[in-house]
Amino acid sequence: MPRYASRFQTQTPWTPLPYSPLHETVWQFLCTASLVFGTWYLGWRWLGSMNYDALWFSIPLLIAETGSFIGLVLFTANLWSAKSPTRGALPVSVRDCTDDPDMPDRPVAVDVFFATYSEDPELVRVGLQEAKKLRYPHPITVQVHVLDDGKRPAMEAVAREEGVNYITRSDNVGFKAGNLRNAMTSTSGDFILICDADMHPFPTFLEETLGYFRDPKVAWVQTPHWFYDIPPGVPLPAALGRRLGALGRGIGKAFERVFGPVQLGEDPFANDPQLFFDVILRRRNWANASFCCGAGSIHRREAVMEAALRQWSDHVAAAAGRNEKAARQITGEQAIMDSISDVMRWQSALEEEFQPYKFHVSEDIYTSIVLHSDRERGWKSVLHPVVQAKMLSPNDLLSWTIQRFKYAGGTLDILAHDNPLIRRGLTLPQKLMYGSTFYSYLAPLWNIVFLVSPIVFLFTGIAPVAGYSLDFFLHIAPFLLFNELSQLVAMWGNSNAKGRAWYLAMFPLSLQALWAVVRGRKISFPVTPKDRQIGTYGRLVRWQIALVVVTMAGLAWGWTAYATGREGYTLGAMIANTLWGFSNALSMLPIIRAAFWQPDPEFEAAIVEGATP
Repeated sequence: MPRYASRFQTQTPWTPLPYSPLHETVWQFLCTASLVFGTWYLGWRWLGSMNYDALWFSIPLLIAETGSFIGLVLFTANLWSAKSPTRGALPVSVRDCTDDPDMPDRPVAVDVFFATYSEDPELVRVGLQEAKKLRYPHPITVQVHVLDDGKRPAMEAVAREEGVNYITRSDNVGFKAGNLRNAMTSTSGDFILICDADMHPFPTFLEETLGYFRDPKVAWVQTPHWFYDIPPGVPLPAALGRRLGALGRGIGKAFERVFGPVQLGEDPFANDPQLFFDVILRRRNWANASFCCGAGSIHRREAVMEAALRQWSDHVAAAAGRNEKAARQITGEQAIMDSISDVMRWQSALEEEFQPYKFHVSEDIYTSIVLHSDRERGWKSVLHPVVQAKMLSPNDLLSWTIQRFKYAGGTLDILAHDNPLIRRGLTLPQKLMYGSTFYSYLAPLWNIVFLVSPIVFLFTGIAPVAGYSLDFFLHIAPFLLFNELSQLVAMWGNSNAKGRAWYLAMFPLSLQALWAVVRGRKISFPVTPKDRQIGTYGRLVRWQIALVVVTMAGLAWGWTAYATGREGYTLGAMIANTLWGFSNALSMLPIIRAAFWQPDPEFEAAIVEGATP
């Protein structure tokens, strides 16, 4: 059987980090100190450390450091507070979820949407079966729907066998967003629970989320994504024991007694989303800026439809105004007859797509921006920190690359064509939160400078600073120390090392996405493969491999030059650039290893066996 029927479904998700005012105060002190020392360091870099004999090198690095520091400021604003909205009691009827006195006193109605295109119908079947187990302590109407853009008889048969509604359409306009819009025209639930084809909602989903909707301004609640199929890895003693027998097991146990448990092959693609959902997105609740991540979210239908109608009306009016202006220029008339104006407005209405969910490869975050910017209604969002569904993760580098290119390209496309930072309606905190997300995808512009800089010095002896003197280390050391301490406290037990390494190592993919948007290339909507692809993908990491090889060659060259007394190769410069170069090279290793990763035989057996659900 495919891996979605494997015994790894028995794995359990993480427990949300507890909120602690003391912890938050310590974090805020440390991050403030980090920014103060960072500002001091950057000021010194611009005013007192420029290498005027190599401005071609010194200025790009200074700009890169400044760009990175701006990102740190935005990231600090993102993590500033972990306070979140209080969840209310579960609504007994739909009247509890609105301030409309005319709302009838009837049970809440929920539509559960499973959006699918080319995924295995048997994969979707498991999710449908789980959705039918949703429970609620009060009378409620739950209807499950399969939204099949693949128009497949096999998928329709599965829906019929499971006793759920099957919805399809004649075209595929708007991709997933268009699929959701089509389903909304034939359903009427008060709330919409969005599921991807591989999502298995927990029975408690509605019990955990509907309480937030007692606040009539809450438009959607997002729950964390949790991938139950992330490889658990093999304990070090067992891995060494396979190769060295009893001696290997003994060495592994001795190592773990000193350094703690080690799992080889654990999460080779940095797929674990706890850091993003439990720390980053959760800490946007204070600014009412946690955005929708598609699957695992439940939406108030009224909010989605009303915001879309308002935006559609604005676009129609703007288009009609442009047409009237063009008509006046052609005819020379000062005004257009009302009858003609009405026809133009009607024509504009026919041409403008009505999009409850934005027709875009990143429809989830785009729709979030639209709702958040509706200042008149003041719609709110909530990241509920408790996992309420499980999903499949990319288990090979090709699938991972497809998914991450879609994320990067879609986000950058929004930045290029509908920049939220200048969008009317968003509050300043919301703009800072969205700015942090969008700014992060510009990171390859300075990351590439950070990766190349030590190589340039090691081969040339030309330094990007006036000198690697004691003054340099005195300025940079406090900033690095407080920054690292603040990050450790902010993550509260979550390791950021793997995510940081991948963030740096995915520079070719990020640059490719950025270049695609700059060229005006349309970002496609490929479905992320749900089954592991066979083979290795060395071609996908050729730039990372090249960077490691050139950095190691540079270190050998640099230390040889230092040993022979060549000009420019001082001890301070060699220490700084050796640490820098090694750090860069080590950051490339996880993605290189992932390109050639093969599942452990026990894991491979587990994902192809398993019982039929």
